Amino acid sequence: MPLAEPTHFREGAAALRIGYLVNTYPRPSHSFIRREIAALGALGFHIHRFAMRGDKGALTDPADLAEYARTERVLEAGGRQLLGDLFRQGRAQPRQLASALRLAWRRARAGESSLARQIVYLAEGARIAARARALGLTHIHAHFGTNPARVAAYARLLGGPRFSFTVHGPEEFDNVQALDLGGKLALAEFCVAVSSYGRSQLCRWAAPGDWDKVHVVHCGLDLTRWADPAPLPQGPFHMVAIGRFAEQKGFGLLIRAFASAWRQNPALRLSLVGDGELRPQIEALIAAEGMGAAVRLLGWQDEAGVRAALDAAHVLVTPSFAEGLPVVIMEAMACARPIIATYIAGIPELVRPGHEGWLVPAGDPEALARVMLDAAEADPRTLHSMGMAARARVIRRHDIQESAQRLAELISRATD
Repeated sequence: MPLAEPTHFREGAAALRIGYLVNTYPRPSHSFIRREIAALGALGFHIHRFAMRGDKGALTDPADLAEYARTERVLEAGGRQLLGDLFRQGRAQPRQLASALRLAWRRARAGESSLARQIVYLAEGARIAARARALGLTHIHAHFGTNPARVAAYARLLGGPRFSFTVHGPEEFDNVQALDLGGKLALAEFCVAVSSYGRSQLCRWAAPGDWDKVHVVHCGLDLTRWADPAPLPQGPFHMVAIGRFAEQKGFGLLIRAFASAWRQNPALRLSLVGDGELRPQIEALIAAEGMGAAVRLLGWQDEAGVRAALDAAHVLVTPSFAEGLPVVIMEAMACARPIIATYIAGIPELVRPGHEGWLVPAGDPEALARVMLDAAEADPRTLHSMGMAARARVIRRHDIQESAQRLAELISRATD
C-alpha cells in the first residue's frame, strides 16, 4: 500500500497525541529514537516522551540534553505516587488489576524477571495509564521489546491507551521465551522490526494469527545532516570501529585480527570510537601486541565527533557477534565509506559484498584480517566507487522522513 502524503498527517494529527516510552532516555546511542520522534513531530504528531529513568551525566550532545529536558521520567514520581496510581486503578477497575496481577505472576514464574520487579513494572504501567489520560494520549509506542514493552502492556491492561513497540535486537532475541515477545505482540496493536531478519525472529515466536501485526520500518537518518561527504583521506589506510566495548560488538576479536593484518602491513591504522566495560581488556591487547602507535581509542563522541572519525577513515569495520541493524553502518554509508562487517542479522540486507563493502563470517579473525589487507590494497577508485554505492543505498533505504511516514501510517491505523 502506498504511503500517505505527509500533509495527510498534518491535517488529521491534531488529535493524535501519542507517548513514546523508553527505559533510559535519552542516551548517546539513542539518537535514532530522537530522530524518529522529531520526524513524527514534523508530520503533526504531538509526542510526550516517557522514560523510566534518565542518565544526564552521560550526555554531552546539546540535542540529547534538550531531549532530556523534554522527557518525563516515571520513577522520579516516587514510590508513593506510583503505588497510589496502582491502588486507585485497582479500586476503579478491580478486574483489570486482577488480570494484570495474574500476568505479573505468570511472567515472574516464566523467568522474565522477579515478581517484585514485575510489580514495579505494573506500578509504572499504572502511572503511565494515569498520565496518558491526563495528557489525552491515544497511543503509546515503546522502543525495545524488553521492559518498555512490558510496561506499555500493563498500562493497556490497566485502562491506558493502545500500544505498539519496536524490537531492535540482539538482546530481545537472546532470551525470547522469557521476554514473552509473542505475548507482548498479542496485546499490542502492532510491532516494528528494523530489518526483515528481525521480523523473521518475531514470527518464530508469535502466534501465526499475529504475524500480520509485525512490520518492517527501518531506522532512518536525517540525510540533511549527512550531505556532501568528505573525500577519502590521504595517507596510510585508516579503519574506524564505533560502538560499545561489550562482548557482542566483537572488539576483542577486532584487535586480534588487526594485529595479524598489521604485522603484514605496518602502515595500517585503526581508531576505536566508544567505551565500555571491556576497555581494560582491549587496552591490554593493544599493549601486548605493541600497537600503541597504530591503534587509537577516541572514547565516546557526539554526532560531530562520530562524523569526524568517519571522515578521517577509509572504511568502517563492524566485527559484531550479534546485532540488529547498526545505525553506525548507515552513518558510515551516508559518509560514502565502504563497510567491512560480519555476515549476521540484518547487516546483509544493507551491505552487499562487492558493492558496498565486504562481509566476513562472525568470529573468524583470520577472515577479518584478510579482508582488512584486501581493502588496504584496493585501488582508490574502487574504494570511492564502493563508498558512493553505499551512500546511494542508504539514501534509498534509510531516509528518516520515509521511515517516519511509514510509522505514522501504522499509528494512525491503530488509533482509528
